[in-house]
Amino acid sequence: MHVPGAGPAPAPTEAQLLDFVHETAADAALIASLPLDPEGRTWLRLNGPGGSEAWIISWPPGTGTGWHDHGGSYGAFATARGRLTEQSLAARLPAEGWKTLELADGVDRERQLTAGRGRAFGAHHVHQVLNETEEEHAVSVHAYYPPLPLMRRYSRTGALLRLEQVERPGEWD
Repeated sequence: MHVPGAGPAPAPTEAQLLDFVHETAADAALIASLPLDPEGRTWLRLNGPGGSEAWIISWPPGTGTGWHDHGGSYGAFATARGRLTEQSLAARLPAEGWKTLELADGVDRERQLTAGRGRAFGAHHVHQVLNETEEEHAVSVHAYYPPLPLMRRYSRTGALLRLEQVERPGEWD
């Protein structure tokens, strides 16, 4: 337990972030407080454990993030309502110095995350999250540490991954 005034709180672990997103996803009143928009994603920013950044995010049918990373932050997310698909890469990408990479065979992973299911991920995680349903709105909870310094967005055509954009805090709030 951190004592106020005793210096900065220790960084949360991936397991602590996963516990936080599961507990928050189970808070029905908090999840219901997020307004849902049929046209686009909505979000609510939260204070996560140990100075982490956290969000509740809604996903109308057919929406997704596109391929991205979290700028070196590690984190966790859990589905609170509906079903999300996570597609990820089981490969560590170089942080800088490239614009296009050819991915090796066998690096693709896919998970279905229904209400109550979540996962933690490391600092070099590249993925996209999708609500592939045609009728059901999904809601999820996400936490990152350190707070996101940037997000890199990628496009993908087959085995080719291309860095398209680097977003900084304030560009996604």
